[in-house]
Amino acid sequence: MKDHDLILSDLAREAGMNPGTMSSVINGNRTLSVDQLDRITKAMGHPVGYYYERYVSEYLAEANPNWRRMSPFLHNCAKLNKLDCIHEVVNLLMDKLGYSESLFELAEELFHEKMYQAAAILYENVAVSEKKQYSERLAMCQYRLFQTRQGDNQEKNYEAAVQFEIYVERLDEIDQLEALKDLANTYRSLRKWDKVELFAKALGNKAKIQYNLEQKGYHVKKGNAKKPNFPLFAYWAFSHLLRAQACDERKDYEKALQHIRKYTDLSWVTDTDEETLEWKNKYEDWAVVNTYVNKLLSGDKSVLPNYVAYISSRKDEVLPALDNILEAANRYQFDVDDILKQFEANISSYLEEQKVESFYTQRFITERFVHFSKEIAVYYLTKGRFADGFQFLLNCLEKSASTNNKSYIIKCMRLYEFYQEYAPSETKTAYRNLMHEVDKDET
Repeated sequence: MKDHDLILSDLAREAGMNPGTMSSVINGNRTLSVDQLDRITKAMGHPVGYYYERYVSEYLAEANPNWRRMSPFLHNCAKLNKLDCIHEVVNLLMDKLGYSESLFELAEELFHEKMYQAAAILYENVAVSEKKQYSERLAMCQYRLFQTRQGDNQEKNYEAAVQFEIYVERLDEIDQLEALKDLANTYRSLRKWDKVELFAKALGNKAKIQYNLEQKGYHVKKGNAKKPNFPLFAYWAFSHLLRAQACDERKDYEKALQHIRKYTDLSWVTDTDEETLEWKNKYEDWAVVNTYVNKLLSGDKSVLPNYVAYISSRKDEVLPALDNILEAANRYQFDVDDILKQFEANISSYLEEQKVESFYTQRFITERFVHFSKEIAVYYLTKGRFADGFQFLLNCLEKSASTNNKSYIIKCMRLYEFYQEYAPSETKTAYRNLMHEVDKDET
């Protein structure tokens, strides 16, 4: 006010506040809400949040915690990504009893608004403070932390999954379905097939129980408000889809076919609503393509024309299909040059963007791209097409390094060492540079 030659009513007008309220705030006779702080900050020409650190230390730390003031402040901090402020406020609150439930509810709000880093801070503190080690709230905190920790770093994804595993059974029965699906998908992206089998089997068993209860009207009678994200039969079918893939990867093709047949026939699902019909059609479609994959990986080359025709009109399926085709080609010495030529544009776009427009998660696509890059590198190097082979090998190594995928870093190193005598000088330089980056990450 002194610097800009303002009287109290001028500042109140700039801040959109009542002069009496402004006077009470300035004179320390009225508690300062975060909304009033934001208004005054804007009137002073600063961005919202400019004084948040001082607000915590000079006001909140000295006052008795008041959730009606703390909650909007934490929400604003989340929007502005002021995570240090959130840490400080949560530490103040956790010293007092009775705020665990309020923090959990706010964490859920932030999570559903996709402010994952802020939500994770709250979940971590609630989990630490939770006295009942078998409580559903603790289990939900651990589930949310598992979800927020999923990203490009494969080592961290694995650590998060292992840490969460023991809490699945403590969740609500409906939440367990989503949690088991998410765990199985994480292990699927890590290509840990025994884990995929374990959690997919549990998912199928629980989905079947819930489906039978639903058919008997149990949920209606109990007034259970919690609804699954998908029809219950879809979780059951997905469990068999995952188990079929796990069997294929372990080369148990007959057992994989048994699982495919399970979700091929969904005639026992008698509901006729739009969502049910949509999911039934999806699984019928996936059963067709996964039967092609099963036969191809077992060495049956005759399915290739039908498989290629199937994926030609489905952009989502091109990368996974090419990956499967190359894996079979390398395993059984198939020549698939014509197919690679047909999808040359798709392969070029994968190389340039390493991102695919798809209903699959980006994490799944990234893992598929790494596996595909390794398979196509093997294919070209084996055929003596070294320029193409090394291009994909370096690409695979680069992506593996960026996602901390140690298994594929080792595979790339072995492949390079086997063919290094055919590598031109620029390839050797690029390889050394990439390995230098890998070594830096390890130290």
